[in-house]
Amino acid sequence: MALPRSNYDPRRVCLNPFPEFTLGKHRRTFGVYLAGALFALANWTFLDAAVLSKHAKAPYGAPPGTDPPVHVTFTDWVPGLCSLLGYLVINLIDKDRIRGDEGFGDSRAVWRARLFLFIGFALMAGGLAGSVTILVLKYLVGESYPAQFTYYGYANVSQSVALMLSAIVLWIAQNTSSEYEYNLTL
Repeated sequence: MALPRSNYDPRRVCLNPFPEFTLGKHRRTFGVYLAGALFALANWTFLDAAVLSKHAKAPYGAPPGTDPPVHVTFTDWVPGLCSLLGYLVINLIDKDRIRGDEGFGDSRAVWRARLFLFIGFALMAGGLAGSVTILVLKYLVGESYPAQFTYYGYANVSQSVALMLSAIVLWIAQNTSSEYEYNLTL
């Protein structure tokens, strides 16, 4: 499908333009609250799996006195901690330094800010990759666990995904202009 030549702009990156959302004057507040809700949902999901793992019982039909086949261990916590550390690194960086706005005095500040941003995203990507790896290797491949135990792996992956989405939403919300923001230049 091709667009008519009159609607085509060669400077565009995507063929179809992104939809425009207008949330009114409260778009920044809405974005911050949405990011906070995603952050809380991410950590609540994994903590729910960890608490459920601590109090898990053996599957129905197992001999009495047997332990459940799997628990949430420290290896399950590591991807979430990496994602959380990456989330903190990304959101502690000053956005003006990344854009390269002058006035900071140090010409290498932009380079360092971009390096820390890369490290933050690498930590988040590593957390997501680690959680998917744990899901596949520990819960899906090898011993076939009942569905109640594979939930631990899915909770780990959903924590990493929700933390990434929260970081993206918060980044976008912080870069939108507020109704009360004025730019005065002399």
